[in-house]
Amino acid sequence: MLVRLCLVVSLGIALVGCEKESSGTDRLSNPTTRETDFGGRLSAAAIERTRHRVRYDSKYVKIPYPGGDVPADTGVCTDVIIRSYRAVGIDLQKEVHEDMQGNFSEYPQIWELKRPDSNIDHRRVPNLMTFFERCGAALPVTRDKNDYFPGDVVAWKFGNGRTHIGLVVARKTSAGRPMIVHNIGTGPKNEDCLFDWKIIGHYRYSHRSTS
Repeated sequence: MLVRLCLVVSLGIALVGCEKESSGTDRLSNPTTRETDFGGRLSAAAIERTRHRVRYDSKYVKIPYPGGDVPADTGVCTDVIIRSYRAVGIDLQKEVHEDMQGNFSEYPQIWELKRPDSNIDHRRVPNLMTFFERCGAALPVTRDKNDYFPGDVVAWKFGNGRTHIGLVVARKTSAGRPMIVHNIGTGPKNEDCLFDWKIIGHYRYSHRSTS
């Protein structure tokens, strides 16, 4: 009986930080009202990021925890996502770190680290992808422009193997393609680039709030 109780407790601890959402296929083209409302606010926050002058700088920086950020005039592609989410009440630094503390082995072991690092973990595309997937926020990757809604996060892989991430916003091209706010090296921009590179991740994450 004691063994069974310990097992239940252990499983509960392992799941802290990410609660599974409904099927990604079900939610692909049918976001809930809550998701569309949240997506609209997240979209607005991302568009607001394009008004800031940001120098692309990927160097390691020690930052406070939680609520930490690199200098406001610097950043990379992940910082667009982090800052947009933080503007609507979700601190991905805190949420990623908490999940990695209990599930470190589930995350990519690319950087040969022995433990989570709240200064940098959330600023790495593969870690954000893993976090969203673990939280049940992953959606199918398609080439249909109608499957991408404001607030959705999209990850790509370039031909050189490097990854990139951006946020779908509530603006469209004349052809109906959703625009993307991202930072590919010249600061946050609102651009028509959804299908410019190989999409490797599509996420709709909205259910946890630090407020």
